[in-house]
Amino acid sequence: MSAPPRHAAPNGSADPADRTDRTVRITIILLFAAWLVDYADRLVINLVLPSLGEEFDLNRGQQGLVVSAFFLSYALCQIPGGILADRFGARRVTTWALLSWSLFTALTGFAWSFALLLLVRFAFGAAEGIFPPASMKLVVERTTPERRMSANGLIMSSNALAGVLTPLLAAPLIAAYGWRSAFFSTAALGVFVLVALRLWLPAPLPSTAPDAPEERHRIGDVLRKGVLWRFAGIMFGYNVIGWGLTTWAPSYLSEERGLPLSSAGPLLAIPALGAAVAVVVGGRLSDRLDGHHRKVIVPGMAVAAIALPFMAYSDSFVGFAVFGTLAIVAASLAYMPIFAVPMKGLPPAYVGVGSAVIIVGGQLAGMVTPPLMGVLADAFSFQVAFAFLVLGAVIAAVLAVLTPQDVDSFRAALGATGPKSPTDPNSPTPVTTEKS
Repeated sequence: MSAPPRHAAPNGSADPADRTDRTVRITIILLFAAWLVDYADRLVINLVLPSLGEEFDLNRGQQGLVVSAFFLSYALCQIPGGILADRFGARRVTTWALLSWSLFTALTGFAWSFALLLLVRFAFGAAEGIFPPASMKLVVERTTPERRMSANGLIMSSNALAGVLTPLLAAPLIAAYGWRSAFFSTAALGVFVLVALRLWLPAPLPSTAPDAPEERHRIGDVLRKGVLWRFAGIMFGYNVIGWGLTTWAPSYLSEERGLPLSSAGPLLAIPALGAAVAVVVGGRLSDRLDGHHRKVIVPGMAVAAIALPFMAYSDSFVGFAVFGTLAIVAASLAYMPIFAVPMKGLPPAYVGVGSAVIIVGGQLAGMVTPPLMGVLADAFSFQVAFAFLVLGAVIAAVLAVLTPQDVDSFRAALGATGPKSPTDPNSPTPVTTEKS
């Protein structure tokens, strides 16, 4: 079934509720696919680190730099990506990102030196970096406030599902055809999703409330708001755990435990599958709690902080898998609650740049954690490197307590002066528009 033509006015005889449901459903499906490919593209590098180390004679610290080169540009481009989405339209920026990152994913497969590999991964990170804030804005424009975090939770569960599928599908491919084949394959998937998004992404939902003057801030004023950066700090702590485990678990199982990559794939898929479910559950809890993220984040991070040392010092595959799964599932419950209050409290014109600030925190963790863990693994052991991840749980839990717990307190901290909330049904909301 095809989507309604972009920018077309809704059919006056159609049920508005049906149109809304259809718009939400198609948006979830398309963005789920886009995020699935986005995450698979960046996960493949973790599976091939041992191969890269052997081919280019890299130590673990240098292998970590290959990962962090992506995160450096990815972090640097988040805020520009949000500005671009707010200025030129989320749909246009999303398609630019898909096309660009698919190109650089394919080029990774042609790298013939460590220096070129770093350069291509840096460019790949820049291409993917403009996508998350544009995606967040697409969701805000195409969902109703009361369904927003649940919809986003379904979309973002694609990241964890990519963690399930990537090792299961890419590991045998790498074993059979070499590490370069994995990048060519995922690049082709990106092009397929790009075409689907261009053809079927629905137009934004129209506002049913009367027009109101939209409150304005300068971009610099928004970026200087400390409250946004505290939410970014929660994301930093969360991603210390996520990217620490994702980057080094394959190498640990292969190099320290002697498990072939093809056999490690199913073991790595178990925690990723649990995380996919946890992200969806976290999104639903966010909608039900109407914010109050510490009620989810603090208990989840407490469980992760206890499970991580048991995982690190476990003597068996079963112990490593069980405690690792428990840690990543508990931490993943926090993902959507981090965004719940900001996404409902930000003025519509600044959803892109505001979400970018929060995402930057996570990418800073991706930039710092892989090489630091590589150094710890070389200097001490993988056990010490994995135990270091407890620090991420502590950071996330502490900052969850120190951030506003509802939309009104968030907007007060942000210094907003316009309508009470863009999600308040009693407040007028500007009609959303988009440039294609």
